[in-house]
Amino acid sequence: MPRLNTKICIVTGAARGIGAAIARAFAREGATVLVTDKDKGGAADIAREIGGEAMRLDVASEPDWAALAEAWPECDVLVNNAGVTGFEANSRPHDPETASLEDWRAVHAVNLDGTFLECRYGIRAMRPRGAGSIINISSRSGLVGIPAAAAYASSKAAVRNHTKSVALYCAEQGLNIRCNSIHPAAVLTPMWEPMLGTGPDREARMAAFVADTPLRRFGDPDEVAALAVMLASDEAAYMSGAELNIDGGLLAGSAAAPKRE
Repeated sequence: MPRLNTKICIVTGAARGIGAAIARAFAREGATVLVTDKDKGGAADIAREIGGEAMRLDVASEPDWAALAEAWPECDVLVNNAGVTGFEANSRPHDPETASLEDWRAVHAVNLDGTFLECRYGIRAMRPRGAGSIINISSRSGLVGIPAAAAYASSKAAVRNHTKSVALYCAEQGLNIRCNSIHPAAVLTPMWEPMLGTGPDREARMAAFVADTPLRRFGDPDEVAALAVMLASDEAAYMSGAELNIDGGLLAGSAAAPKRE
């Protein structure tokens, strides 16, 4: 039997990248999937592909969450994948000395406020069933400092901590609602394309970005999706408040990779 058979699963930021991979994986496992994204057209494309439904959702918008709650008052699994680096619209520095308050707040509005609103909705939508799984996509950057992306690192660290608060709160309430976080490092998604380019030096650029990763490669969105399927399934019934790193061994200790001939 498919691992998510009969489960209603909602994925944010699912028009592309990791979110789209998770939506596809959930559908393969028998779930009813709601694909959400600010890009309504992209979400609709993924929904058509997997036989799911689509809805526009700005995770930083409280009215958008209210509309989703009215349309989907209950769910079994909620994946908070939507997020921004802060460099999508401009390349202004986000270091601790020169980052603007405007840029700082813009990143936290999506990554942290969005997580708060998502978890609040998830608890309320799962309470009637007394059970469910909330999965927050944090980042390797939420576990270490990133001097040039201080806003992003701060927001993802907060996602990690809020996950634990939600897990403990649900347990206190006597609810079997689990909340866990996934922490990907360099996963090859469209976000990387502007940095990698399409020229003859693309392979060299890719190698440079993962030079400090022991496995010496980018992760694949499907590899993150596999973790999400596990956390969404009943196989992870005793996991709550946990953080799963998927980083090619980067945080295992030394960043040095074995020498390869």
